[in-house]
Amino acid sequence: MIGFIVAGLIIGALARLIKPGEQHLSVLATLLLGLVGSVIGGTIANLLGTGDIFELNVLGFIIAVIASVALIGVAEAIAQAVNGGD
Repeated sequence: MIGFIVAGLIIGALARLIKPGEQHLSVLATLLLGLVGSVIGGTIANLLGTGDIFELNVLGFIIAVIASVALIGVAEAIAQAVNGGD
């Protein structure tokens, strides 16, 4: 479980580095988005038959980072809408 959390934090951090622009997300938000991205990546990799959902593999990792970048974009859009476009 700790490994899953650490992987989520790493994936979230990588996603923030890849996404252009400045993100106004806390470390906790980064961790949570990374964890969700990890679950998405693991699930898709599992459906493609490349490994178990909790198993770290290249395809799952790449999909997890891509999903996390998309999730960060969604989170930023929601935050801007709530804050009135600031």
